[in-house]
Amino acid sequence: MSTSSLSNRRYILKARPEGPPDRSHFELHEAPVREPGDREVLVRARYLSVDPTNRIWMSDMKQYMPPVNQGEVMRALGVGVVERSRHPDYGAGDLVSGLLGWQDYNVAAPGDLALTRLPALDVPLGAFLCPLHVTGGFTAYVGLFDIAQPRPGETIVVSAAAGSVGSLVGQMGKIAGCRVVGIAGSDAGCRYVTEELGFDACINYRTEDVAAALDRACPDGVDIDFENAGGDILDAVLDKMNLFGRVTLCGLISTYNDKQPRPGPVRFPLILMQRLRVQGFVITDHQARFPEAFEKIHGWIKEGRITWRERVVEGLENAPDALAMLFQPNKIGKLLIKVSD
Repeated sequence: MSTSSLSNRRYILKARPEGPPDRSHFELHEAPVREPGDREVLVRARYLSVDPTNRIWMSDMKQYMPPVNQGEVMRALGVGVVERSRHPDYGAGDLVSGLLGWQDYNVAAPGDLALTRLPALDVPLGAFLCPLHVTGGFTAYVGLFDIAQPRPGETIVVSAAAGSVGSLVGQMGKIAGCRVVGIAGSDAGCRYVTEELGFDACINYRTEDVAAALDRACPDGVDIDFENAGGDILDAVLDKMNLFGRVTLCGLISTYNDKQPRPGPVRFPLILMQRLRVQGFVITDHQARFPEAFEKIHGWIKEGRITWRERVVEGLENAPDALAMLFQPNKIGKLLIKVSD
């Protein structure tokens, strides 16, 4: 079958959101797939990753990568299969991960897509977008062990605890011998991290007074805050930090849809008074650590010490709805879009 008989659906960024993203910000286009040129590959998407960074990429703001321009294909990490190759290092049938975008097919040079060939492991394909990928496990591993540097017996608080990164941070914290307290947006999320993942406690920020709940759950204070939420939650945790505590600033998902910048953090002076170390990090700065993170996490998966959930949205046509789901308080696990079988 020639590529000219293949049709490629792709979502274009139509408008930048000022608030929560929805379908009005995207436009679905369809066009024939072109043949790969010299040193190019044709990749068919299998799964696309849905992450808070998708929302950041839609905004014209200072960030760690150039924003997606209006009229461009929406950027996304994904896993797929090489259908046709004119590159010596890739062959038809290879499973790969990379920047595939919101589309059925991608024709490009591997360097443009940041393609990585996936090893043959006895794990679901979605694992390569959660525990065994930058969008989940690598971020959790580097943010906890390199940035926060936990010691046995310390207390770790993890916000967005039921999500793809937070759920893995908590499990790794238990492996490190720490007490782990999660903060999530639903009772179901709290049950998930305590009953299935082994967190010591979890706080529902929508129904509980977070400050009072932290007093109960962290009687010895907080040594490490793995921060994924920001806003009021960050302030509440800062108020409980012990001397020389560490804050790993991984994300600020509670603020990504704000139309105006929020003041704060209100408890910022505590960074000085408690001599806290606050470090923001972006996982792409730590590529040298990926092989170790992969090996460690894969080992923990085989030992049954790391587990995860996937929530799969069927069909590329539902990608805008999947992105909106990311900001719902009841989300649990890794959100994926299944593009093809």
